[in-house]
Amino acid sequence: MATELEEEQLLKSFFAEVSEVERENEVVRILSCFKLNPFEHLNLPFDSSLDDVKKQYRKLSLLVHPDKCKHPQAKDAFGALAKAQQLLLDPQEREYILSQVNNAREELRIKRKKELRKDSASKIKSLVDEGKFEHQYEQSKEVQQQLKLKVREILTEQEWRRRKMQMRISEEEGRLKKDEEETKEMWKRKREHEEQWEGTREQRVSSWRDFMKGGKKVKKGELRPPKLKTEDPNKSYVQRPVKRG
Repeated sequence: MATELEEEQLLKSFFAEVSEVERENEVVRILSCFKLNPFEHLNLPFDSSLDDVKKQYRKLSLLVHPDKCKHPQAKDAFGALAKAQQLLLDPQEREYILSQVNNAREELRIKRKKELRKDSASKIKSLVDEGKFEHQYEQSKEVQQQLKLKVREILTEQEWRRRKMQMRISEEEGRLKKDEEETKEMWKRKREHEEQWEGTREQRVSSWRDFMKGGKKVKKGELRPPKLKTEDPNKSYVQRPVKRG
């Protein structure tokens, strides 16, 4: 097993032989990767360990480092590698990605079983080999490419669902915020009305007192209507005039 010093020397030797064209090609490869799959950015299989992730990141990041690579998008590629490593070293993110990989693998196995029902020779061989044939089949380049594409499909679907959910949450938050603002505005208008009503309280009380003292005051130049006489001068209410024959 190589020591850290030996690995360091191997890296130096490797980068001494790397041409500028190879560095630029790696930048292009990284930037063309499927954005939701960090394994693709680091060019690693799905069963890679955490140590594999760290070593591969160190190797590729030095390869496309903006100080060493003249490609105009080297900085973007370098950032994409850093993000990929961060995702794969994060326990929750790594578990989520691997769960989607397992879902993709299971879908391919179901498809494979349906195909074996039609192909009796392959089915018999898989039973004889007690699973060894299926293991070799899943490790083949063809199936690994199918798995890679299926993972892309599932991650894309999950991301779309996440964005739709986020959109709905944002819309709901916007609606709640609007309702809250309308409620605040309603209470504001109510307080202003109450303050205005309270502000005219003395004026209203004064007007009522004046009315109780002398009734409605006659403005200067205004004619007062004649008072009707009542049959009984002792009664305070007004009676209808009585016609006399």
